[in-house]
Amino acid sequence: MMTLEIALTLLVLLLAIVLFVTERIRADLVALLVMAALAIAGLVTPAEALSGFSSPAVATVWAVFIISGGLARTGVANTVGLQVFRLSGHSEVRLLVVIMLTAGVLSAVMNNVGVAALMLPVVLSLARQTRLPPSKLLMPLAIGCLLGGMTTLIGTPPNILASDALRDFGQQPFRFFDFTPIGGAILLAGTLFMVFIGRHLLPTRHPLQTLSSQGHEEADAREFYGLEDRLALVTLPTGSALAGRTLAETRLGRALGVTILGLQRHGRKQMTIWPDTILQENDNLLALGRLDRLAELNQQPYLEFEDTGGQAAQLFSRELGLAELEITVDSPFIGQTITQIGMRRQYRVNVLAIRRQGQTLYDELPELPLVVGDVLLLHGDRASLTAARLVPAFGGGLDVFVPEEATAVTYGLPARLLLARVPPASPLVGRSLADSHLGNLFGLVALVITRNGHALPAPTPDAPLQAHDVLLVAGDPDDLDIVRGLQGLTIKRHLHMDQIELETASVGLVEAVLSPHTTLANKTLRDLHFREKYGLSVLAIWRNGRAYRTDLGQMPLQFGDAFLLYGPHEKLSLLAQEPDFLVLTEDAAETPRHHKALPATLILTGVVLAALTGWLPLSIAAVMGAALMVLTGCLHMDEAYRVIEWRAVFLIAGMLPLGIALEKSGAASLLAGEMVGVLGNLGAVALLASVFILTSAASQFMPNAVVTVLLAPIALNTAVDLNLSPHAIMMVVAIAASASFMSPVGHPANVLIMGPGGYRFSDYVKLGIPLILLILVVTLLTVPLLWPLRP
Repeated sequence: MMTLEIALTLLVLLLAIVLFVTERIRADLVALLVMAALAIAGLVTPAEALSGFSSPAVATVWAVFIISGGLARTGVANTVGLQVFRLSGHSEVRLLVVIMLTAGVLSAVMNNVGVAALMLPVVLSLARQTRLPPSKLLMPLAIGCLLGGMTTLIGTPPNILASDALRDFGQQPFRFFDFTPIGGAILLAGTLFMVFIGRHLLPTRHPLQTLSSQGHEEADAREFYGLEDRLALVTLPTGSALAGRTLAETRLGRALGVTILGLQRHGRKQMTIWPDTILQENDNLLALGRLDRLAELNQQPYLEFEDTGGQAAQLFSRELGLAELEITVDSPFIGQTITQIGMRRQYRVNVLAIRRQGQTLYDELPELPLVVGDVLLLHGDRASLTAARLVPAFGGGLDVFVPEEATAVTYGLPARLLLARVPPASPLVGRSLADSHLGNLFGLVALVITRNGHALPAPTPDAPLQAHDVLLVAGDPDDLDIVRGLQGLTIKRHLHMDQIELETASVGLVEAVLSPHTTLANKTLRDLHFREKYGLSVLAIWRNGRAYRTDLGQMPLQFGDAFLLYGPHEKLSLLAQEPDFLVLTEDAAETPRHHKALPATLILTGVVLAALTGWLPLSIAAVMGAALMVLTGCLHMDEAYRVIEWRAVFLIAGMLPLGIALEKSGAASLLAGEMVGVLGNLGAVALLASVFILTSAASQFMPNAVVTVLLAPIALNTAVDLNLSPHAIMMVVAIAASASFMSPVGHPANVLIMGPGGYRFSDYVKLGIPLILLILVVTLLTVPLLWPLRP
């Protein structure tokens, strides 16, 4: 019978599923919202709402992350993998078997994603040595990791959560090796499937051959990334206005969306070039990217400029005005840039200058992080400025009653105002302000557009430009020399790759992906100041089956992206030590602490024996093992915090109260009754098959830990109603939740290998469907043998 408590619980469940599937909100944030909603609605007590953070399952999960990190940092896992890989030879079949079984064995006691990240450079090295496409080996690596996680209690979070659900239901929890017979059979069956069928379904792609600079492997990579089509030689002619300026000041990279790789000066090549490199007349710059904007500058006039006569009064009218915003100590804007805040797009105001410590700043304002004490000079229509006063984020720091003429003079605005006309033949006609790149190319901010005698104040970024428009813009008149210098550049296209020596003894190419522990997702290279910080250039980004080579600085980074990097070898080696990146070459990898390998191995052995003999509960044994990993120096404490997937921890802790609410409200019993009514007459095996299909389907689009938490109470109540073994049905739930092969978003290991393997979404579907069906058959055959369906 439907009650209010059941209806509210099912409503929270439905909303959570929608948010998980649509990914409109981060999964861990959804979990926290669910936890709070359940407590507010009175469906769980405050203590029950927070019980997830003290759950033995959650403690086991984060402790296993640390133990796994210790095994990786001390080189234990890598050493095992390398020793075994030596037996593989050059046979594709033997190599595939060795990769899958090795990944499977390591994933039995380590975090699946950690194993995939650890073995990724090794497998790519094997691909180069055997001249096999990486796409033939990386999918088997990810599959081996996921299948191996099914073989032990700590292999994957769904196993731990299934065991914990049994204990909470009053049943004996799973022991450490209870999963091994079934998981081992699935691992062997999956390996045989890949040998005889699966490998023929894999694509043949070579996106990551650039790791070697020898032979035609490098040429294959350049051709794959399309470098030859995007390389050009840009020359500064005699008398160029760009001579004597630094590379950064010329705006060549930002304005034109290209990457400058090096220069040739007086017949000598310099393949290391920095933003502060001063350019000279007759320099030849090697540029990579689309040169459409530069070609447009050379062919047609963009804008025709004239002086305003220093009349700052054009900034003010009945509709337009100035205001000052002071960044106070409690301002939420501290540390953010103008672009991140969305001053123009969200609040419809322009930032003309920033006063900082007695100085007035004009340049690079959109990318300048704000600090306490900054005073921003804002310009916009008075309605927008007045509305901004009501925004809590602006607090009391916004003053819209400044003496406008005096303020304009104080900030030096009269000398920075220009009029720009749009010629009829300009390529800007029909484009929006945002697409015109006025800020990047000219360093200008459009304040007013006058069209047919009518003023359009404070134009939005999507405002279209028309022929004969007159723009009142703010900028540095000196930048007009830069524009003239850009228009005077000469371009030589269609360079032959054999004439260009990109890699030398001091500089080279390497590829990298975002690590599983990265904090850089959704940030752009420009936000990170990547070139200035790391001393490397990003030549291309491989994403969703294609290479991107233009405007890379504006692309938000995504987990699964592969980056083609170029720069000095010492900088490439330093990047390998950054926790946010995984450099895909063994040579650049951080040196493991081999002298700590024995303590790490002994700690893992102790954890397994303590849990296996029943001397300690698994959660306590795992936490003790994690503490010993740090105490013995296998990991430093900051490394331990970094290897924990906090998103997974908060996700599980936040969703466990929903499992309590499903059970406590009676929703689990209600849903179990509906399942029994529909499937009860089909028999126990058919019911298990249905549970498997439902669980596996949900795991393709939702985190498998969440799926386990949600289905556990329903599955256990179904087992009671049909007098089935709760252990059998929970074993099926755990195995199915880990069968996330059909979608790259189904598991982080799938995303990690997507860029390096050059995979597309369809590749996962093509291979995942038959593999999941095979696992279903093996599960239905083996579970009844070990866990009789009728207790």
